[in-house]
Amino acid sequence: MKDVLYVEWVPAGTLVKALVGFFSLLSLCILLITIAVGIAVQHPFLIVVLASPLAFVLLVFWNYRGIQIKVTTNKLSIYYGFFNRKHILIGDIVSCEPTKASFGRYGGIGIRYGTDSSWAYTTSFGNAVKIVLQKGRPFVFSSNNPEKICNIINQMKNGP
Repeated sequence: MKDVLYVEWVPAGTLVKALVGFFSLLSLCILLITIAVGIAVQHPFLIVVLASPLAFVLLVFWNYRGIQIKVTTNKLSIYYGFFNRKHILIGDIVSCEPTKASFGRYGGIGIRYGTDSSWAYTTSFGNAVKIVLQKGRPFVFSSNNPEKICNIINQMKNGP
């Protein structure tokens, strides 16, 4: 573990948390009202139908609750949920620069394709890192410390 130079956890933004909270509360209220009125007692399958969207939203939110960033001496690793993992060798990076993730460029939060042909893992609109690779599309990811990450990567590329 001594080759790890930087680790960061970037949690989901306030907008995402508020939307998930609102939808969860709304679903829960509808479910409880149906149980209280007695409709769910007559039709038990209705509980499953009403609880399924709530469970799905909570599972998706838990999976995409944040981005884990790790920079080692030879690669940059970004983990966004169980299935979205990106490993980039430092030698494959042409440039690294701080940028802003905006709604206009990515059309939302999450795993996005930008109007500038870049791929992005974003948890909120704001600070991000843009990685330009030798091959493939530019890659952008949310970070609380984009300058620090770029400084580390640029030092690794240019040598000690």
